[in-house]
Amino acid sequence: MLVSVVLYLIITGILRRLSQKNVCVPQPQTVRGLDTSLFKTVLQYTRKQQVLMILLSLVAMPILYVTLELPKQIVNNALNAERFPLEFFGYGFDQVTLLMVLSGLYLMAISLNGLNKYVLNVFKGYVAERFLRRFRLLIYRQWRNDVEAQKQSEIIPILAQEVEPVGGFAADVITLPILQGGTLLTILLFMFMQDPVLGAAALTVLPIQLILLPRLQRRVNILSRKRIKEVRLLGKQLSDQLSAEQSSHSGFEQAGKNFRELEVVRRQIFRLKFFIKALNNFLTAITPFLFYSLGGYFVIEGRISLGALVAVLAAHKDFSAPLKELFRYYQTLEDTRIRYHEITLFFSKNPRPIKVVKVREPSLTMVHA
Repeated sequence: MLVSVVLYLIITGILRRLSQKNVCVPQPQTVRGLDTSLFKTVLQYTRKQQVLMILLSLVAMPILYVTLELPKQIVNNALNAERFPLEFFGYGFDQVTLLMVLSGLYLMAISLNGLNKYVLNVFKGYVAERFLRRFRLLIYRQWRNDVEAQKQSEIIPILAQEVEPVGGFAADVITLPILQGGTLLTILLFMFMQDPVLGAAALTVLPIQLILLPRLQRRVNILSRKRIKEVRLLGKQLSDQLSAEQSSHSGFEQAGKNFRELEVVRRQIFRLKFFIKALNNFLTAITPFLFYSLGGYFVIEGRISLGALVAVLAAHKDFSAPLKELFRYYQTLEDTRIRYHEITLFFSKNPRPIKVVKVREPSLTMVHA
């Protein structure tokens, strides 16, 4: 089922790309120092830092596997073994000594894992803030050099608010999928090493998530574009009022209308986002049911050890976290890509009105500004 869903998503993605090539989409004006592609822009200024973050992410994988394996060894060899002393590498260990040694190794492994994550997160923050400063400077320079853009007050929310998510995403654009995807694969490898059926059980609900969540995210993307435009329109209205270009009565009515529109859009976004989160949490919670039923049956039949089942249950607790991070990465990627496109579109000489273009998939629309 998982293979079938992946193939379906690849084929539909290709067909969607081909269908969109025939749609007239306004291209943003090139901003000096920025590429039209978000990925190319990020890599242009953070290439060396991305390599270092990738190396730190890869170092975390073997440490993670050790933290999953040691609890199993503690249960099976230190607590559940019947013959002592046990010999390892020519040294004899009684039960208490072996327990203390394995527990010490486990403490060392989780300490190294925490230290690695701390260093990686601090470095990611450095990369994000440095890219954000450069991104703001490039947008500001383009605005100062563009006579038509200087007349538009929308630059204030762009520089103050809209660029923030783009800068934060610069540190996660490659590192997060490698780190979280590697964590997911490491945990899956550990589960399959304990028992292939339990490893397959962890993937049971993944096809459903791959089908439903992207479809719901596309609806969020449409609302995100609308929210960006409403915020810019509000900024323009407030700037016009400061310039005394509107009467107080008409300005009040227009501001109230913009406030209502923003409230409606944000409510729709909240409903969709929390529905996606609730659906994802529910599907993720189904997997432990399979572990308890199938895993418990395998322990009774002697197919796997109790320590292996305990280790698999502990691993699945860590399994859901990277999966959620990957889905959150997809949501952030779509939101940031939209923001980046809208920011660069701001400098277009002849902006076009919003057009709604139907996509081949039923009940879905794609908004092009």
